[in-house]
Amino acid sequence: MIRKTSTNLLLGILAAGLVTVPCYGSATQQKITESQNAQKKSQEELSSTQSAIQSLEAKKGDLESYLTELNKQLTDLGNNLQEIETRSEEKQEELTQLEGELADAQAREEEQYESMKLRIQYMYENSAESYVQILLESKSMADFLEQAENISQMTQYDRKMLSEYKETTEEIQAKEASIQKEQAELEKLKQESLDKQDEISALVKSTHGQIEDYESQITQQESVEQSLLTQIAAQEDNINALIKKQKDEEAAAALAQQQAAAQEAAEREAAAQAAASAAQTQQTQQTAAQTQSTVPQEEAAVQTEASDTGSSNGNTYLGNFRITAYCAGSCCGGHSSGMTASGTAPQEGRTVAMGGVPFGTKLMINGTVYTVEDRGVPYGHVDIYFTNHQDALNFGTMMADVYQVN
Repeated sequence: MIRKTSTNLLLGILAAGLVTVPCYGSATQQKITESQNAQKKSQEELSSTQSAIQSLEAKKGDLESYLTELNKQLTDLGNNLQEIETRSEEKQEELTQLEGELADAQAREEEQYESMKLRIQYMYENSAESYVQILLESKSMADFLEQAENISQMTQYDRKMLSEYKETTEEIQAKEASIQKEQAELEKLKQESLDKQDEISALVKSTHGQIEDYESQITQQESVEQSLLTQIAAQEDNINALIKKQKDEEAAAALAQQQAAAQEAAEREAAAQAAASAAQTQQTQQTAAQTQSTVPQEEAAVQTEASDTGSSNGNTYLGNFRITAYCAGSCCGGHSSGMTASGTAPQEGRTVAMGGVPFGTKLMINGTVYTVEDRGVPYGHVDIYFTNHQDALNFGTMMADVYQVN
């Protein structure tokens, strides 16, 4: 009977442990909900701010590309202007040379013309005497005709040279006019190039101003982004602290409930034994006394077992946590460096991730002791590291009692 009673007592304690723990700390849960809503709002503001930064960066990039194109146009215009200056100098040299040639031709023309006028005047004034003298001095009629022909050819030569000089002069003047026209066109091109340079320089200045404005806006948004990141981190810490408080309250409530159930079972057992003792005869008093001496030992064992729920081998019971698994790959959100958030190299069977507790905190889960070396999940959710991604997938999700190793 004693054994049966003890068995019933143990079954009662286990049943009490299996009863669903009611929701304690509604005030804490409300604070958690409020903090999560505030964090969600901060996350939305952060997302909006980051989108604004990306938009500003894109606009700034477009303007920088445009500025590069404007600077290229300025360089091309500078090269073109230099080419125009070179051509203008060459035309000026040609014009100076033509002006010299024109002056020489005009001088030769004037000299030839004056010489021809003198010969004509002389021949006109002395034509009769000259021909008589030529006739008298000629040795024959052929000699006379030859001398007369020479005079005629000299006159024709003067006329021809005068005509050639005039043609040369006209040609030089035509070239001079052409060069002057080209110079005027070059000056026009030069002015157009200078005007275009002024226009593009104004655009460059304006674009620089717009880029500086975008840079200022980006700096302001980055400051807002950093402030929001700090705020979100603080909210995350606060949420983890509240969840830890809630888990601690649930663990304490569960422990109190189990202790109350154990106490109630012990009281029922004591009452039953007292009633049985009163009904027994004088002959069974010795047996009842032996039974009474055994009960306290069993009660002590029961009390010890109940208290072990709150502290397993001296460890602190944290609560019934959600347990998942991850690997170091990008598929599970691992860091590109392959290191944990604490800076250690992750190791299967040792490394877990959870917020709300310091790095290095040791957690016992299903008899295995792990070390908190990573982040990524809130308090109340333990992520166990696996080297292989498939092993992490196969692990799945479970709920388990978690103890902090003291």
